[in-house]
Amino acid sequence: MIQVLSVSKQYNKQLAVNDLSLTVKKGSIYGLLGSNGAGKTSLLKMIAGINRQDKGTIKIDKQPAFENIPIKERVAFIPDVLYFFPQATVAQMAAQYKEYYPNWNQQRFEQLKPAFKIELDRKVHRLSKGMKRQVAFWLALSAMPDVLILDEPIDGLDPVMRQKIKNLLFQDVAEREMTVLISSHNLREIEDLCDHVGIMHQGKILIEKEIDDLKTDTHKVQLALSDPSQEEQLFNKLNILHQEKRGSVSLLIVKGREDQIHEIIHSTEVILFDLLPLTLEEIFIYEMEDVGYEIEKILL
Repeated sequence: MIQVLSVSKQYNKQLAVNDLSLTVKKGSIYGLLGSNGAGKTSLLKMIAGINRQDKGTIKIDKQPAFENIPIKERVAFIPDVLYFFPQATVAQMAAQYKEYYPNWNQQRFEQLKPAFKIELDRKVHRLSKGMKRQVAFWLALSAMPDVLILDEPIDGLDPVMRQKIKNLLFQDVAEREMTVLISSHNLREIEDLCDHVGIMHQGKILIEKEIDDLKTDTHKVQLALSDPSQEEQLFNKLNILHQEKRGSVSLLIVKGREDQIHEIIHSTEVILFDLLPLTLEEIFIYEMEDVGYEIEKILL
């Protein structure tokens, strides 16, 4: 489990992370969303134990993350800007990882080779951006970490390789209860990967939700009443995040349990009532509007 409590960090008097708290449960995949400059990388580097926070506490399995070698041996971090030793081949980088990570699994490293199809004698610095990222995943997954931290990890990967890596992550989470913390500025890229999502803006977590809760508690309702004068009275009984009028039909985004929404709406005579599917992006747009933010300015 990752626990971040009241953490702040500033660089050159600029506050990058501002009194931020979050919890990532063991065996979960947590998506940290936010625009460039939101503070995501600063937060991830502190959780990975690379940088020390100015205030607050960061713990992994109840142990401090910073300057804690036993914890670092269980954490793999793939940064946005990748670094490999100059002139090192894939095999040489694997040998280095074997020294750093006690749980390194050479058999897994060999088993993953067909998935990535990169020769071991290739010098990493000569590979393309996408191939370098594949090497980073290959090494990190072979290290068998308990915690995998990923900063904009999909960048540079083609759709086929993205799906391969997602499947490998799902496998490790299911079989080993590996915990994954993944940052992105693009909700669409990771919505099918994460079970928890938090939106970060100007160094703070604005909203944090379990994806299953979001999808079961937020609904798009298409509605027309036989007596339009009853609309206001009915709408006051619903927790409406957003509403539009299209002729005689109202389009509502409503929070609440589906059965409760049905019960409230059918207390009035209706001529049209439909519950329509919502994408995760739509849900976040309306949730953010509800707390006073425009998600397009934060994520897009």
